[in-house]
Amino acid sequence: MVQLQKVHGSQNTFFLLDQTQLQNPLTKNELVNLAQQITNSATGLLNGADGLLVVSNSQHSQAIGKMQVINADGSFASMCGNGLRTVGRYLAQKFHKQSFKVETMQSDLRVSCQPDWAQNVKAVSVEISPVSFAAADLPFTNLDCSELLNQAVPEFAPKLTFSAVAVPNPHLISLVSDDVLKSDLLANLGTKLNQKNPYFPDGVNVSFAQVLSSGHLFVRTFERGVGFTNACGTGMSAASLIYALTNKSQDLFDKLLTVSNPGGFVQTKVHRTANSYWIELIGNATVTHYIDVAESTLHQKQPDFNNFKITTTSENEAYQNFIAVNNN
Repeated sequence: MVQLQKVHGSQNTFFLLDQTQLQNPLTKNELVNLAQQITNSATGLLNGADGLLVVSNSQHSQAIGKMQVINADGSFASMCGNGLRTVGRYLAQKFHKQSFKVETMQSDLRVSCQPDWAQNVKAVSVEISPVSFAAADLPFTNLDCSELLNQAVPEFAPKLTFSAVAVPNPHLISLVSDDVLKSDLLANLGTKLNQKNPYFPDGVNVSFAQVLSSGHLFVRTFERGVGFTNACGTGMSAASLIYALTNKSQDLFDKLLTVSNPGGFVQTKVHRTANSYWIELIGNATVTHYIDVAESTLHQKQPDFNNFKITTTSENEAYQNFIAVNNN
């Protein structure tokens, strides 16, 4: 038997599979198939999820494990901040460590366990990096610039300014009013830029951020390969970076920010070293279910979810109670 977990960070939900449990690890095609089958919101397990987190051994000497992120549509994401927190919690418990590095697609990132936010609400801090504004790293084209930072792009929306940054997932960020946030513009723009388009050939995560107060943002993300999610960790990190860079009235670097989202909230700190940046993302790492299944079932093209034994935890209830009291 193999045990999977269903987890979430700010209600950005995933299934977590540790490949090191398996006698015969799933191939890339099998992992993509499992991700598409298990995360399907209509026919998947436990009402589906936003993606599949795959844990395996790392060949990097400084990393205690490797994380891969497969979106619900079967595409691979460069990084996932909310997912990394849950993987970090899993590896911390597996190896009895409080601080370590995890290998991701582009870099080995720092992870550290934080004091519980409340009883039964585990918290983890993760590094979001590398950061690049270069058009080639997103990539974007046909915008008449090599970097896009707080600039008008009438083709996207005539009255807004936009910034593009890879963290390393590509993000398009705009600081907007409450009226714009509540409109259909984000849905329309996110859909447009994640279909065939002349600007972002590989698609892009699109986030609108509303400034609630000097240290508090609200961020909503249309996520590449997923659509709207309750939260996007790299999106909230990217929005925090753009807010710090474009806010001329105060120095927000190395300051704790609160970033609310439809699934709750996280905390961020934007750090600057010379001309480089990285973001610290702090938030919950919640296990909602433990799922036991025979290894052979995971190799099947259409796994029978009736063969999955599911144990529900009390952690999500604790998280919901915490958010109800504290997400103001």
